[in-house]
Amino acid sequence: MHFDREAMGPNVSLICKDESCTVYQVNEDSGEGVMTAYDVFPGVYLLYNDFHMEKCFSEFKPDVDLFCIDHCREGRIEWEIVKNKFIYLEAGDLQMNNRKHHVCDFSFPLKHYHGITVGFYMEKAMKVLPHVLEGVPVDLAKIREKFCGDEHPFVMRAGEGVEHIFSELYTVPEHLRMSYFKIKVFELLLFLDALEVAQKSAERPYFYKTQVEKVKAIVRLLTDNLERHYTLKELSERFEFPLTSMKLCFKGVYGTSIYAYMKEYRMNAAALMLQKTNENVVSIANRVGYENPSKFAAAFQSVMGMCPAEYRKSVVRMDQYWQERSRQEAQ
Repeated sequence: MHFDREAMGPNVSLICKDESCTVYQVNEDSGEGVMTAYDVFPGVYLLYNDFHMEKCFSEFKPDVDLFCIDHCREGRIEWEIVKNKFIYLEAGDLQMNNRKHHVCDFSFPLKHYHGITVGFYMEKAMKVLPHVLEGVPVDLAKIREKFCGDEHPFVMRAGEGVEHIFSELYTVPEHLRMSYFKIKVFELLLFLDALEVAQKSAERPYFYKTQVEKVKAIVRLLTDNLERHYTLKELSERFEFPLTSMKLCFKGVYGTSIYAYMKEYRMNAAALMLQKTNENVVSIANRVGYENPSKFAAAFQSVMGMCPAEYRKSVVRMDQYWQERSRQEAQ
């Protein structure tokens, strides 16, 4: 089974296909993604999603009735659930929808997203699944109605039940893959069937487009001026964004606080300078906003796992290793 080429959109191309697996590539100016789809049962597919990009416009227009369950393993995805309202799927979260409103912009605040989609072609899947494991009470229509009856996507917070089902799908041996997929599809459906509707209260909040745009503008300001430290009060006043709402929205979009986000960003920028330049550590510390070398070294160690000098030496050793290996292979 594979999606009609026109339904996927012009930025999606078919890379390869065999009896059980189809691989698609998504190309955007900000990066690329790969989607690897497996046919589990007639009308049921499992899709591995691996994206390395900032944003992607989806033109996916399915010509069949769908129910899709998305699990985020790593990264973060911004989803416009209805016009000008956004939710965020983060590591461990589960999201369910019918793909009727899938033509929209998707953003990846951390510039990458990895996860799995389990999809059902409703008409075909409802005919097949009851006969695969007779006696197993799986009512696909009932499950979709319970979580997506209002046609809005539903996001479930990360939890042990979801983690148990999906964690092994990322490491299953190739020779067991298809048999394992079949078992996991039923395990997922039974889990959702048994889940109390009251637990939907854990659904993530949404944020308005105006809020999201302000948060992204804050990030652009901060990352373009690494030498400057802005207080939360300054940012709140500059962007006319109430302090509490600003902090909540920033964490909703990026999954962490402004301080933690910028600390990691600064240290990754410093790591790149240590790799690519011969600048001394004090100069690099100043360029990323640290006048005190000791505080910079402590911050770098907390993010990168080693002090700046050790990091630079490790990069040099790695370069030497690859140069030597290339020399040996050339002989």
